[in-house]
Amino acid sequence: MSQLHALVVYVPDSHAEAVRIAIGDAGAGRLGDYSHCSFTSPGTGRFTPLPGARPYIGTAGEPEEVSEVRVECIVEEDVLDAVVQGLRRAHPYEEPAFMSWPVNGHR
Repeated sequence: MSQLHALVVYVPDSHAEAVRIAIGDAGAGRLGDYSHCSFTSPGTGRFTPLPGARPYIGTAGEPEEVSEVRVECIVEEDVLDAVVQGLRRAHPYEEPAFMSWPVNGHR
């Protein structure tokens, strides 16, 4: 058993299911005899693309607000890199907003 990590990613509503599937297929959200376990909550993402950015949504120099979903799950450390790679492939943003950190979990 490897160290557990919490993973949180923010994704536009339109791509939330694709990202959840991609990270689950890569090994995120495994709990006992279950896979693809996650929790989602809605919110609003805010950002301003800087000059040189190629935003999926919005225009460089213009503040933007987007309806997004926060996806949370657990990931074993030994598959974390593969999960992040899957997240990046499925996410539409040039720079996806995500974070992970070690957590205590019971296995």
